[in-house]
Amino acid sequence: MILPTATYRLQLREGVDFDAAIAYLGHLVEMGISHLYLSPIFTAAPGSTHGYDVTDPSEIDPALGGREGFKRLSDAAQAAKIGLILDIVPNHTAFSLDNPWLVDVLRHGQDSRYAPHFDIDWEAGPLVLPWLEEPFEALADQGKVIRSGETLRLGELAIPLRPGVEMEDPQELHEAQVWRAVHWARERDGVTHRRFFNVTGLIGMRVEEQRVFDDMHALLLELLAEGRVQGIRIDHIDGLADPAGYLVRLRAAVGETPFWVEKILTGDERLPDWPVEGTTGYEAAAIIARVLADREGAERLHAAWVDQTGGAATFHEAMETAKGDVIRRDLAAELYQLIGLARVAFAPRADVDPGDEALREAVFALLRAFPRYRTYVAGGTASPEDRALMGQVAQEAGATLRSGEVVDFIAEMITDPQNADETALSIRFEQVTGALLAKSHEDTAGFRWTPYLAACEVGADPDRPAANAADLDDWAQVQPGTGMILTSSHDTKRSEDARMRLVAWTHSPDDALSLIAHARSLPQAEEVPANVLWYLVQSSLAIWDRDDAELDERLADHLTKALREGDEITNWTHPDAAAERAVQVCLNALINNWRHETPAALSRIVERGEQLSLCQLALKMMLPGSPDIYRGCEATHFALTDPDNRRPVDLEALHAAHAAPGLAGQKARLLKLLLTLRRDHAELFANGAFRAEQGAEGLVVRRSGPLAEVVLCLAPGGSAVKGTHWPQQDEAAQSPLSLSVLPAETAIGAA
Repeated sequence: MILPTATYRLQLREGVDFDAAIAYLGHLVEMGISHLYLSPIFTAAPGSTHGYDVTDPSEIDPALGGREGFKRLSDAAQAAKIGLILDIVPNHTAFSLDNPWLVDVLRHGQDSRYAPHFDIDWEAGPLVLPWLEEPFEALADQGKVIRSGETLRLGELAIPLRPGVEMEDPQELHEAQVWRAVHWARERDGVTHRRFFNVTGLIGMRVEEQRVFDDMHALLLELLAEGRVQGIRIDHIDGLADPAGYLVRLRAAVGETPFWVEKILTGDERLPDWPVEGTTGYEAAAIIARVLADREGAERLHAAWVDQTGGAATFHEAMETAKGDVIRRDLAAELYQLIGLARVAFAPRADVDPGDEALREAVFALLRAFPRYRTYVAGGTASPEDRALMGQVAQEAGATLRSGEVVDFIAEMITDPQNADETALSIRFEQVTGALLAKSHEDTAGFRWTPYLAACEVGADPDRPAANAADLDDWAQVQPGTGMILTSSHDTKRSEDARMRLVAWTHSPDDALSLIAHARSLPQAEEVPANVLWYLVQSSLAIWDRDDAELDERLADHLTKALREGDEITNWTHPDAAAERAVQVCLNALINNWRHETPAALSRIVERGEQLSLCQLALKMMLPGSPDIYRGCEATHFALTDPDNRRPVDLEALHAAHAAPGLAGQKARLLKLLLTLRRDHAELFANGAFRAEQGAEGLVVRRSGPLAEVVLCLAPGGSAVKGTHWPQQDEAAQSPLSLSVLPAETAIGAA
């Protein structure tokens, strides 16, 4: 097995196809990158901006260059000695008429070869298609339901009909199909397919079945057999019915090809004993941000935020509220499905006969109390950890009800299913808890609880905003050393440099509070809720660049998304134009004010953020695992969540970044230095010991091997002593770090 020295994550689409990717290869070679890590390459929905809405897993997307284009990229990568890592999506495909497998199911129902591929509840009746802009009856009354050959036209849609159905009456024809077209509002609680989170346009795939697995992975295995793929990234592993079983099957199919899972670990959770190299690295980003944060500053800002906003005292409290909102608003369909599965599972039992409300409140309480993405009962016996966790969840959930009896019974079924009905309930519960936590944590509470946005990140715990050297050392000691280490991705809420500006927020709480006070003093802020104002100021700080001509539009688009995701004063389905406009007016006033006279407090935080960006990069390169660089982050990259962090980057500018002034040049030079160091001391970074400790100068991190030791000292603020390799002479005075490579005997003596 050949593991990456370092990976470079490239977002395909939006003007980046395989030929554009070829242009990056020389740049990667110069930096010292060993592998190019591609977003999904399989055919996706027309106009897809990301590729995770796959429509045909058996085809490489013609929009990217098709099979021939990928071959050109592969040949060029091999010539450059760059490996390719593919991002695959086993959990779902697009729920649309662009999906040929789904179209076959719409025509033939359960007789379709592909019917077993999709996670559809056929016992609930015809497959619900919530695609109509108006109810079916309204369209029929307007004469917009028309048979056209082998399809039924409903407005702009043309849905395939069952063969041999000759009736012409629109209502009768509709009722004779294996599907039912309904108004889009029915998606909230009326869908009959498993969704990705609350995204009705993505349908779950049953890769736990061998034939489905084979069809979903046939093209991937072809590319592996041809030697065109050297690694795999697996999207959303927690959505699968049986993640462990899937990974065992995949390992058998791909042999020693390394693969990593997108798995969000919470708290002190460890990765299960799976046959993988590790995760994609969100937990690494979290510990880096925590160890670079100032604990006292974070606590002071938190106290001020609670005082000014009256918000929840802890993020956990905010998330509990968000969970209740998400279950009722976004995941109502999943709640009702679980209640139905529980009702069926209870049917043969004589010892308990719960009513509808008892089932509803028990399922609701269990979901709300569950603190992680999921347990892993499916496919085998529950681990002691999963049993303990489910017992704790049942106890907490039951305490909120008049009687915890039904909760206990359901928890027992989930942990130890005794028959097919209980197994179905267990599998579905495990799939829904991940969707609930993701929507509640990342997409709701993270936009409501706003004292310190750097902690409101994928895989982070805002109630633990800071860490010390011992925490970092403890974390590193249990890492496999083969996982990915990321600081930015296509899914992070802020890019790495934007996040470091927000970490700097904790280093200068006086400056932070002065920026809040200044914003609150604006007349346009009177109608803006206090927690939204904190969010607005931090988002503006995160990507502030007075020379960015697109800054206003970027922030306006992001604030609209943040407000609707937060779902307090507006939302996606029923936006409140007046509330949104008030925030936008305040945003415009703030940015114009900053442009007219940039506050000294803002400049100081930005400067500290630059120092922390260098510290973050150096620390990332020292941690056990393979560093992953998100495209554009070899220089400065200030971005908010998607789509802002997926905007095009300038390859020519990146190629020349090492000669650029300021932070961009410093980052590029430091990255190249560190990648060279990792290459020249490959054995040390692959197998050497890691140690972190608090020294007199600052945080000291060491990688030690039998022949040499690399010592990194982080001291944001410019007090570090000049090291053997970094900084360069002309940058020594204000360097926030020093990096030294010492012979092992010297290093041991110095320690």
